[in-house]
Amino acid sequence: VQLQASGGGLVEAGGSLRLSCVASGVASGAFSHYTMGWFRQAPGKEREFIAGVGWNDYITAYADSVKGRFTISRDSAKNTVYLQMNSLKAEDTAIYYCAAVRDSVRRFRAGRTDYWGQGTLVTVSS
Repeated sequence: VQLQASGGGLVEAGGSLRLSCVASGVASGAFSHYTMGWFRQAPGKEREFIAGVGWNDYITAYADSVKGRFTISRDSAKNTVYLQMNSLKAEDTAIYYCAAVRDSVRRFRAGRTDYWGQGTLVTVSS
């Protein structure tokens, strides 16, 4: 199983990006019972939780720093999770990692994961 993240890039402050992460090496819908989501790691900082979405699509969680600006969604049939990032700030600059866990959003938020993606770099210029 591999998680492949994409969509990162360079954007000006106030702009938007949409990240995608697809799980490969599994059957369609295989991740439908997994919580999927995103963490990020800025230079010189620890990795931090950003957003997670539960298997039923209705349970979501966000870090306070991105609440109201970022929106997480998923297409379970495609084993894919998305992160729409709006009103980007310079402090959002980081490597964004997707992850998945066969557990609750609460535990995912606490850092419990089964799979990690390779990361995609987001750079926001001020």
